[in-house]
Amino acid sequence: MAKAPKDARPDTKVVTAGRRPEWTGPVVNPPVWRASTHLYPDMAAKEDGGKHNEDGRFFYGRRGAPTQWALAEALTELEPGAHGTVLYPSGVAAIAGALLAVLKPGDVLLVTDNAYEPSRTMATGLLARMGIESRFFDPLDLDGFAAKFCERTRAVLLESPGSLTMELCDVPALAAIAREKGAVSLLDNTWASPLGFPALTHGCDIAIMSLTKHVGGHSDLMMGSASAGKRWYARLRQTAQALGHVVSPDDAALAARGLRTMAVRLERSTASALKIARWLESQPEVAQVMCPMLPGSPDHDLWQRDFTGGCGLFSFVLKGRDSAARARFIDALTLFGIGYSWGGYESLVVPFDPAPIRSETNWPPAHWSGDDTFGVRLSIGLEDPADLIADLDQAFTTMEQG
Repeated sequence: MAKAPKDARPDTKVVTAGRRPEWTGPVVNPPVWRASTHLYPDMAAKEDGGKHNEDGRFFYGRRGAPTQWALAEALTELEPGAHGTVLYPSGVAAIAGALLAVLKPGDVLLVTDNAYEPSRTMATGLLARMGIESRFFDPLDLDGFAAKFCERTRAVLLESPGSLTMELCDVPALAAIAREKGAVSLLDNTWASPLGFPALTHGCDIAIMSLTKHVGGHSDLMMGSASAGKRWYARLRQTAQALGHVVSPDDAALAARGLRTMAVRLERSTASALKIARWLESQPEVAQVMCPMLPGSPDHDLWQRDFTGGCGLFSFVLKGRDSAARARFIDALTLFGIGYSWGGYESLVVPFDPAPIRSETNWPPAHWSGDDTFGVRLSIGLEDPADLIADLDQAFTTMEQG
């Protein structure tokens, strides 16, 4: 197979990374190795195998085999500065595994107040039961961020753009402050992926992704990952193994296959999302479009500074409508499925009301305009954007008919 040079661009790496000849043999993709037991030819090999806890070394099924190793290596190559990547059975498992790798009872975790709801629930539930205190902060209050730290603060969980409300934070600046304070910075980078935002080169210590989304790309697998430099990768790996985290080789093969087309899918969905976001801006039924890729949005300058790509996920708020009107609008859509997740080839829609999952002191966010609160989140897939716009247009008409 062709081997990409070390300075290959990301679009090339998604095609070539993780395809070692010893894992693929004469075929293009690594075969699916379904195995729990790994056999040794003799006792000397068994004794040697236990001494090397790393991908590429056969030991036992929980440590994977070539199918999982190939995917992990490909993701590591896509994240500049990463020493290794750990795979998890879901995106939420990756967040939990990463946090448990860096925190212990008595520690304080700072959590961005626009975090993914399961991350927030994890902070106030699982981590709290373990004696870890979580404190939420306004991700846009850069000047006040340093004051949030105390002598027990050990980690900061970031997400940019934020879940639902889509505001960008200054990740490099926040990560630099965290490092000065001796805290680990973790970024849920599912939205942009390393193709659009290489997290470690922007100062983060651990980059987390839900591979369920863009990497899988076809709405048929659950998986997560965490990539880090040498120090934190070792902790991630040890903690994942202690928790028994492992992904199936069949799902790893699906994720690796999806990875090979991720760049072109992201390019298409991003371009379509921008067309649709621009159209929504001009609609009288829309109070606000929340999409940092959109010229004129409050975070667009930050987007242009830090990001090289995006995706098809963004939100908007209905103007002067109630929940019943929103339900009529969503029910009238024919090309958008009503369902969670995103990043697949199909377009999706869900309603959202973010106020209940935000701290009262940080609500409304600085970018939230007016009193309208009935939000709609769209995940734009690979359909023709003109057809998606026509579908949204007829749904607005149906909404108004009451």
